[in-house]
Amino acid sequence: MRARPRVCEALLFALALQTGVCYGIKWLALSKTPAALALNQTQHCKQLEGLVSAQVQLCRSNLELMRTVVHAAREVTKACRRAFADMRWNCSSIELAPNYLLDLERGTRESAFVYALSAAAISHAIARACTSGDLPGCSCGPVPGEPPGPGNRWGGCADNLSYGLLMGAKFSDAPMKVKKTGSQANKLMRLHNSEVGRQALRASLEMKCKCHGVSGSCSIRTCWKGLQELRDVAADLKTRYLSATKVVHRPMGTRKHLVPKDLDIRPVKDSELVYLQSSPDFCMKNEKVGSHGTQDRQCNKTSHGSDSCDLMCCGRGYNPYTDRVVERCHCKYHWCCYVTCRRCERTVERYVCK
Repeated sequence: MRARPRVCEALLFALALQTGVCYGIKWLALSKTPAALALNQTQHCKQLEGLVSAQVQLCRSNLELMRTVVHAAREVTKACRRAFADMRWNCSSIELAPNYLLDLERGTRESAFVYALSAAAISHAIARACTSGDLPGCSCGPVPGEPPGPGNRWGGCADNLSYGLLMGAKFSDAPMKVKKTGSQANKLMRLHNSEVGRQALRASLEMKCKCHGVSGSCSIRTCWKGLQELRDVAADLKTRYLSATKVVHRPMGTRKHLVPKDLDIRPVKDSELVYLQSSPDFCMKNEKVGSHGTQDRQCNKTSHGSDSCDLMCCGRGYNPYTDRVVERCHCKYHWCCYVTCRRCERTVERYVCK
C-alpha cells in the first residue's frame, strides 16, 4: 500500500511531460548542431535534432535558411543565460534541449519567456542575414515612406524585418500547428507569447545613421532602419517576464480564451507575457519541478537586487572565498610596434551560496 503514492506520483510526472508545452522550443536543440554538418543537402534535414515534421519540410524547401536558424538557436541560449544570470532561475535548463525539465515543459512564467525570446531570435537572425547578404532569397529592407528628418537621407541597408518575421514565424510556430501536442490552453499560451516576442522585436527597430561631411562635420547623415541587439530585446522581454500575467482558459462568448486569472473582466493584453502554472521558488534542487536550486551559485554581498546573497541563497547563508588573480597591468606601447606589460596580482573575494 505504501508504494501506491509513489506510483501515482510517477504517473502524474509522466502525464505532466506528455501534456507539457515545450514542443515549440525543441528546435533549440539545433544549438548543438556539429559544425561538420554542411547543411547543403536536403537529407541533412533529417539529421537535425528537435524538429517536428513540418519544420523538416521547411528545412528541405528553405535549405539556405538553416545555418541562420542554427545560429538563432545558439543566440537564444546565450541571450537567455545572460538575461537571467543574476536570478535564481538562470536559464541553465535551456541547454538540456530537446529534453527539458518541468520549468520549461509546463506552462510556466519561465517557458513564456523562452517562447517569446525564441520567436524574436529567429526573426532577428533572419532579418540580419538578409542585410549581410547571407541569404539568396532576400535583401535589404524597404526604404521607409516617411522623410528621415532635416539633414538626413535614407540609404545604407536596412534590416529586412518583414522577411524575418514571415520566415521566423513559419518555422517557430510550426510545432504549435501540429495536432495532439498538448491542450488547447497550452497552444494558445505559447502562440500568444511567441507573438509577444515578435512584437518586442518590432519595437526594437530604430533609425541608425552614419555621418558624412568635410572633416567629420556631419553635414549629411545617411540613415536606415536597424534592429537593436538581441540582448536588448531579451532585456525588454525580461521586464515583461517580471510582470507576466497568470491566465486561465475560460469561455468568453462562443469560444474559450485565455483570460487573467485574478482580473478576468478584461482580455489578455497583446503586449504581456502570460503563463498557466506558477513556478517554484527555485531555491532547492528538485528535478520534478525543474528546479536546479541555488547551492554553489555565486552571489553579490553588496547588492540589494535579485543577485544579493540574501535572495540568491534563499536565507541559507553563504561561504566566502578568496582568490588570487594574476593579470597583465601597466602596459606600455613601444614604437614600433610592440607592447610590454607587467604581471600584477590582486585578491578577489567571492561569495557562494550554501
